Amino acid sequence: MMRLLLFLAFLAIPVLEIWLLIQVGSAIGGWTTVAVLMAVAALGVWLVRREGRRAWRVLQEAVQTGRMPDRELAEGGLILMGGMLLVLPGFLSDIVGLAFVLPFTRPMMRRLGAWFFDRRVKRMAAASPYTHLFPPQGGGAPDQGPRGGRVVHGEVIRDDRAPGGDPGGDSGREERASGPAAIRSDHGSGDPR
Repeated sequence: MMRLLLFLAFLAIPVLEIWLLIQVGSAIGGWTTVAVLMAVAALGVWLVRREGRRAWRVLQEAVQTGRMPDRELAEGGLILMGGMLLVLPGFLSDIVGLAFVLPFTRPMMRRLGAWFFDRRVKRMAAASPYTHLFPPQGGGAPDQGPRGGRVVHGEVIRDDRAPGGDPGGDSGREERASGPAAIRSDHGSGDPR
């Protein structure tokens, strides 16, 4: 489904851009349309340089303070994509590029992108064949211990012998302590019981 949407977008967007250029060109003239496109591209280059420097400075401050610069990296990516869209000829790409670059519209675009990628990652994780290996955090299943490890239910058997019991009857067995209960095993079989 996503591949089909991307394919249609890559077909429809250039056709829509060309159609819009023709419509604007027929309304204001061909040379004026070219001049407007060049002016918007120059404005875009200036804005990208200004906002890029600001984003770089904020990114360096975040790294120097030891804070994870996730917001700053996202804004830097938006500025980069917006700059590429502003340099491309076309009015639709210029509008989206300006929304990515302008400081008052960039937070909205960042939240929109975060929402989209969060949805996409959750959908991909749900479809993964490895989902069962990583249970969801929070309330665990009844068979899970405090750290998420699986609890194995069992029975502890203690062999309480009288002090005068048969000393030779237990010669091949060793008793090891493991927590509050003892585990008995045979030396020969290596099988814990």
